[in-house]
Amino acid sequence: MATSGPTYDLVAIGGGTAGLVSAFGAAGLGARVALIERDRLGGDCLNVGCVPSKALLRAARAVREIHAADPVGVRAPQPVVDFGAVMARLRERRALLAPNDSVERLTAAGVDVYFGEAAFAGPDEIVIRSAGSRGHKSTAAPSPPHGWSHASGEPLRRIRFRRAVVATGSRPATPSIAGLGGGGYHTNESIFDLTEQPRRLVIIGAGAIGCELAQAFALLGTEVVVADVADRPLSREDPDASAIVRRALEGEGVRFQLGAPVDLAALRRWDRREDAAAHLPQRVGAADPLVLVAAGRTPNTEGLNLEAAGVRWSTDGISVTDRLQTTNRRIFAAGDVASDYKFTHAADATARIAIRNALFFGRARASSLVIPWCTYTMPEVGRVGDLAADAVTIALGDVDRAVLDGEVEGFVRVHHRRGRIVGCTIVAPHAGELVAYVAHVMRTGGRLADFSNAVAPYPTYAEALRKAGDAWRRTLVTPRVKSLLERYFRLFR
Repeated sequence: MATSGPTYDLVAIGGGTAGLVSAFGAAGLGARVALIERDRLGGDCLNVGCVPSKALLRAARAVREIHAADPVGVRAPQPVVDFGAVMARLRERRALLAPNDSVERLTAAGVDVYFGEAAFAGPDEIVIRSAGSRGHKSTAAPSPPHGWSHASGEPLRRIRFRRAVVATGSRPATPSIAGLGGGGYHTNESIFDLTEQPRRLVIIGAGAIGCELAQAFALLGTEVVVADVADRPLSREDPDASAIVRRALEGEGVRFQLGAPVDLAALRRWDRREDAAAHLPQRVGAADPLVLVAAGRTPNTEGLNLEAAGVRWSTDGISVTDRLQTTNRRIFAAGDVASDYKFTHAADATARIAIRNALFFGRARASSLVIPWCTYTMPEVGRVGDLAADAVTIALGDVDRAVLDGEVEGFVRVHHRRGRIVGCTIVAPHAGELVAYVAHVMRTGGRLADFSNAVAPYPTYAEALRKAGDAWRRTLVTPRVKSLLERYFRLFR
């Protein structure tokens, strides 16, 4: 029999970014708040996503810098990669950040934390059961609060709410490929548990995750092949950006098999010694490669009993209005489970909108957000907004800092409609930082000319944005305008 619990002003279901932001935000405003998490606080981002992947890329970048030392006049020995030490540092960095998402910090903020499976029992009621029966792996699962047991799988408690935010996130999707059904492959949820370096790695999916990890493992010394039905990596990005990333990865040893159905059996028989050009061999190698599936995300809606709460959902996630309200006016949803933008920063932004609307009958709208994103390959690919518009392009070869750094393979491309910025692609070191600035200018209704007026330290990559603004302004000097200006200057000679 479930124990009856208190009534909360806000209950956040899910302890990832969106749930944590909802809980901390509401508690900071004085609301009575509960957070329910079935596995590990911090969600994918901390445990198996952004944090460990960027720690791995940091090690890969060190190798890349050593390889690039000779052209700048520095003689360096060939790097020796201690893969075990790389992964140990990854886990150490993750542990350093974990306190930000901890039970102790939530409790200190006034949030009641429940560990277990949440399921709606009605339009304003949630039942919490043990998470043990679902088999979720947890390397850092804390003891449940209030002395509860995780062993039985029985209902532990019922709680009621005035408002709730569903923030259960997403999980790796499994594509329909022969041979995957029986398991035997990794996803982002397990690849960072490796302690021994794979000699070979097959990555299914040439999106952001696939490309980032392909480059990281290749630089660390693993032989990598990436397969995808798309005809180019990062197929949703600007084709020129895609081409630059492909050249960079191929230059570091990554092989691609693109534009055809994925033949997992052939990939598992891969022997690099017979890999001619873009064709994969058929002979069995000395050791079977590891397989990593990085083929998109699936929203986590199962087990929530959303029907009992009157919440509409589909395989694409929970249906929400522009105010992030579900078909139950008491319940909102934020993050991956209800957004096309499956990024940590998007989860943060949508959670802020959800709690504002939930607690104060606000009218904040998700459509008002300008959400950039970044693929952290080397070079990075930063993107925001619409690419179907006129564009001004500045090649990195025209940017002094890029020339000095030897990083001229890239560009800044700003899309606009009559000067008003509607989108941007940046391929450059630190593109993520640059595109964040572009997103801010877009959010405030900025124009290309605004880049000309901004003053940035010299030399920096931000100079490319100023050059884009200057290039736009030059287009305004039409032959007719130039003729009028010439007459003006003649009057004062």
